[in-house]
Amino acid sequence: MPQDEAVKIVATNRKAYHDYLILQSFETGIILTGTEVKSVREGKINLKDSYATIKNNEIFVLNMHISPYHHATAFNHEPLRNRKLLLHRAEINKLDGKIKERGLTLIPLKVYLKKGHVKIELALVKGKKLYDRRDDIAKRDLDRETKREAKHNIHYH
Repeated sequence: MPQDEAVKIVATNRKAYHDYLILQSFETGIILTGTEVKSVREGKINLKDSYATIKNNEIFVLNMHISPYHHATAFNHEPLRNRKLLLHRAEINKLDGKIKERGLTLIPLKVYLKKGHVKIELALVKGKKLYDRRDDIAKRDLDRETKREAKHNIHYH
């Protein structure tokens, strides 16, 4: 049976695009238990308030909620446990340096299935200031208004 080449996005962290300036993103694998994988495949995952941290040259994602699998028995998983991410040592060391030196943060942007494996798009981000967010909202509103005006002018000319 051929493996499915398509990428199926299971969850996205929409709030991340609003609250952070995304500097760089990369794909990582994640170590999950069987019941966690089944819950992720059903889309029972929440990335809100989750982030990644580096401890002892290993990278972990914290506060990522994966709901318990409903068909499981006593061997279900802990919904908010820390989960290890799979990255090369050199990449982890490079990220560790950037986080320590510049005060940046690592957050998961999305979780997806690729060739049957659960992958996470992890991003190196910088927190947006309140005025940056206001600027983004103002720009989005202006774009929306401009499109509305253009559409209005096309219909009446």
